Amino acid sequence: MTVKNAFYAQSGGVTAVINASACGVIETARAHPDKIGKVYAGRNGIIGALTEDLIDTSQEPEENIAALRHTPSGGFGSCRYKLKSLEANRREYERLIEVFKAHDIGYFFYNGGGDSADTCYKVSQLSEKMGFPVQAIHVPKTVDNDLPITDNCPGFGSVAKYIATSTLEASFDVRSMCATSTKIFVIEVMGRHAGWIAAAGALVADQGIPVVTLFPEVEFNQESFLATVDAKVKEYGYCTVCVSEGCHWPDGRFLAEQGTRDAFGHAQLGGAAPVVANMIKDALGYKYHWAVADYLQRAARHLASKSDVEQAYALGQRAVELAIEGHNSIMPTVVRTSSNPYRWEIGHAPLSEVANVEKFMPRDFISEDGYGITDRCREYLYPLIEGEDYPPFEKGLPKYVTLKNAAVPKKLGAFEV
Repeated sequence: MTVKNAFYAQSGGVTAVINASACGVIETARAHPDKIGKVYAGRNGIIGALTEDLIDTSQEPEENIAALRHTPSGGFGSCRYKLKSLEANRREYERLIEVFKAHDIGYFFYNGGGDSADTCYKVSQLSEKMGFPVQAIHVPKTVDNDLPITDNCPGFGSVAKYIATSTLEASFDVRSMCATSTKIFVIEVMGRHAGWIAAAGALVADQGIPVVTLFPEVEFNQESFLATVDAKVKEYGYCTVCVSEGCHWPDGRFLAEQGTRDAFGHAQLGGAAPVVANMIKDALGYKYHWAVADYLQRAARHLASKSDVEQAYALGQRAVELAIEGHNSIMPTVVRTSSNPYRWEIGHAPLSEVANVEKFMPRDFISEDGYGITDRCREYLYPLIEGEDYPPFEKGLPKYVTLKNAAVPKKLGAFEV
């Protein structure tokens, strides 16, 4: 087998454990020098490939690569840049193959969510047609937990742990002050179309917290919602609301829609919490506080889930092994074999069945009234947030690594994205 170089890139919103997948890819590739030469990373994701802005990871010492496992966000930079269809913009895909050819890259590891799975799939198809085969393996990542086939997605378990913990702690605060002060706390979490993260906030009900959860899968009913909140305040003296950013009215409008769109063409969200909080204040008169977890939830490596870290690394590792075994156009997956005790293994799925497919919360994971979760959902969630994997600390702060990210000399002309 001819030794080829590999290209790795991070895509979309980063997570607390995406670097653990990068660590798995690079360390495993380094263990197979007879199959894989150098691992190049794209500076700022796929844009780095298009502009031939490559990073030579071989310039990083072993201890720096190992430290990626406990460092949050994207060590090589990520981007929100969606390649159009082959028909609409073939030049970008052809440019990718040109860059791969110029740098003798035979392996493409794309670490991201649904959009990157689609890109990975298209690259695998086009490379064959252009006479320069590239084994394209998608490494799953998304805090939204909405990729199909895999039991869960790296990044989700840690976000779920952070949201459940933060919701619990803030609720204790409100409970201690509700007699004379705040009675409502609203926390907004990520989740455009799938309510997995919001479901994690609902776990606090198991510790006696009165919580109302708003899912994207359930159309928002203002009258019912306000009546439910009011009833909980009357019974407990306070109420916590966990609202997904994707919560929407029956006509499909998001509560949080700002009228703008991101680079992927998705509606720009952010603002469901103040909308809900003011709705409660106007209708019921209760004093409130609200918070938007935003970047805090996906960057919180200090409270990462142990299983999430282990799975993120294992999926990166297995992606390289699958490529070495000759596989192409696939994604390694997490296969749950038992929930109690929690056991899992790594499988894989064809990208043709992954690309452009979203996994939503099953209706039987959501309580009948639409404001909580069922025991089946609890059985799914708890194993994903159990266990801690703390980073090393120095002077009271987590000790994270910043890579050198040495540039690879360019061989091609400029390319405008």
